[in-house]
Amino acid sequence: MRTIVWFGLVLGALSAAGKVIITKVGERVTLDCEVSSFKLLVWSHRGILIISVDGKSGYTRRGSGGIVQRSKVKQKTKLEISSVADDDAGVFTCSAGSTTHEHTLILVSVSVNPSSVLQLGSKATLDCKVEPSELDVTRQWKRPDGGSPKNLPAVELQSVGTSDAGTWQCTVSYQQETFSESLTISIKEHAPKTTTPSTSYNSKDSHKPTCVDCDRPSSDAMLLLLGLSWWVWLAIGLGSLVVILLVVFVIIMCKRVRRRKRKFLRMKNTPLPLTPKKYCQCDRPAAAAKPQQRRRREKPSALPL
Repeated sequence: MRTIVWFGLVLGALSAAGKVIITKVGERVTLDCEVSSFKLLVWSHRGILIISVDGKSGYTRRGSGGIVQRSKVKQKTKLEISSVADDDAGVFTCSAGSTTHEHTLILVSVSVNPSSVLQLGSKATLDCKVEPSELDVTRQWKRPDGGSPKNLPAVELQSVGTSDAGTWQCTVSYQQETFSESLTISIKEHAPKTTTPSTSYNSKDSHKPTCVDCDRPSSDAMLLLLGLSWWVWLAIGLGSLVVILLVVFVIIMCKRVRRRKRKFLRMKNTPLPLTPKKYCQCDRPAAAAKPQQRRRREKPSALPL
């Protein structure tokens, strides 16, 4: 009887055992329920429904929340989450009948304060953040020169040196799963201070400095008049000249067109002078008058009988 009970406990522990996935924010994650057949498969995050799949019809029902919008089911048993956010860290549960799997999603992020570009001799803090924070994970920092500080979530640099420049790496381990995230630090040295030469004075001309061209503007200041270079002003001048010439040409052409139009209207409205009509006069002599025909004599009427 005890053997059967222990065997059932072992099977229950194996069925509840899941995977540990360690990644960073913004990556894509796929969780597998690892079941061959089911009537109803349910994915949940921290006890809140994400999505459920009906084994017969394939109908899916979604829950509510930001992670639901970024999740989808692949091959009926896999849950794919795109663009993982900080709130997605934690335990995901897959239930298929009596079988239950739990997957733990761990998110790692590294940062340096105040910035990744540090002044030589300044203070800085390197932080290796893990979500969920309640998990007992192992964090190990690795310096650019290969050294390893203590197992601390943050590394305090009291005085930044040139040996601190380079790539720092934070390695996170949890239940035989390991993930490394790196960041790069640059060291900026202090710029040397420029000393201005002091002006010397003559004993005789105590009120005048030795600088001869102090009041004369420099050539750069002359060239950069109003913040523009000399070639910009040259282009502006040439462009203005071309515009003025075009305006003058247009005005002259308009005046010529108006003058011609007035002349044409004046000629059109002026009446033409009346000229006497000239008929054709021939130099040939006039034709002779036609002779009059003699009047025919009428026959006398017949005498009455």
